[in-house]
Amino acid sequence: MKIILTHEVSGLGAAGDVVDVKDGYARNYLVPRGLAIRWTKGGEKDVEQIRRGRRIREIATIEQANEVKAQLEGVKVQLKTRAGDAGRLFGSVTPADIASAIKDAGGPDVDKRRIEVKAPIKTLGAHQVSVRLHAEVAAKVGVEVVAA
Repeated sequence: MKIILTHEVSGLGAAGDVVDVKDGYARNYLVPRGLAIRWTKGGEKDVEQIRRGRRIREIATIEQANEVKAQLEGVKVQLKTRAGDAGRLFGSVTPADIASAIKDAGGPDVDKRRIEVKAPIKTLGAHQVSVRLHAEVAAKVGVEVVAA
């Protein structure tokens, strides 16, 4: 099935790309979550608008990405959340929480969709997350989760 991506999907493509995927993947995952729309001749006109929006938000060069990487890696991110006696959190830390904590710590504004958390963060302490800034540049950010 041919689809038009409306958001970046890891391993598949960026917003505005027209890709061919299995029918079930598109019908059951990508389209319901708003990550893609079905390809039509009318939808092809929307591709340019999606790409224009992507160019505005995107870090254009590797040099810019490296500058933002240096800023991110220099920021001490501390996230306060509710936790039980044993150090387990009530819920987990989401990429949106991490993005707002980076902003609060004086770091650059980061899109939550670019933050990759390997395993759900459900305990207090120091954790590492990755931020994809460019296709070739990713920043490692240390996040310290403390009890509020």
